Amino acid sequence: MRVLVVEDARALADLVAEGLRDQGMAVDVAYDGLEAAAKLSTAAYEAVVLDRDLPGIHGDALCQMIADRDERPMVLMLTAADSPGDRVDGLSLGADDYLVKPFHFPELVLRLRALARRRPYARARVLRAAGIELDPVRRAASRDGRRLDLSVKEFEVLAALLQASPAFLSAEALLEQVWDEHADPFTNTVAVTIGRLRRKLGDPPVIATTPTVGYRIADPTE
Repeated sequence: MRVLVVEDARALADLVAEGLRDQGMAVDVAYDGLEAAAKLSTAAYEAVVLDRDLPGIHGDALCQMIADRDERPMVLMLTAADSPGDRVDGLSLGADDYLVKPFHFPELVLRLRALARRRPYARARVLRAAGIELDPVRRAASRDGRRLDLSVKEFEVLAALLQASPAFLSAEALLEQVWDEHADPFTNTVAVTIGRLRRKLGDPPVIATTPTVGYRIADPTE
């Protein structure tokens, strides 16, 4: 899940981003409305955590811009404006949820995952292919009934491959979906994570690799 955190209080923005990364999300940060608009034009996000009182472009205007897009991310307004009227105003602008500061971080995580499931073009709740079952909500994965003990990044890589199955995903696409904008495109992080994932999935091998193309889930019975 890729998330954009838009917050001009840098310490809070960085704290939220780090916490969401610990939950396995790929997180980018924008500290003003102009930076957020630029990132929204170049990357595909599933959710945006949006402060209302932003410099550059106000959060309300940014929310309306997002709402007008065809395939848009879900918007969670995270703001200190906590009156009933503020909530109504925020939701009427196109926000999908509204959370007041100060907030309980686990609630933020749950709300973001709920928003991702509500997207009109969201994938099926449980992903299945080649004997693998992965439930993004319960954060559970298994192969042929055997529970898989996966790290956060291994889980997200497997989810991305299952979502794309039977198509290939390049290493660059995996970096974009599972890591974030700061990931080094020349790193071997993807290959290392795929290697660990292959060992945990066991035999027969189920992740196929085609040089210069990428990785995909391949049913060993076919």
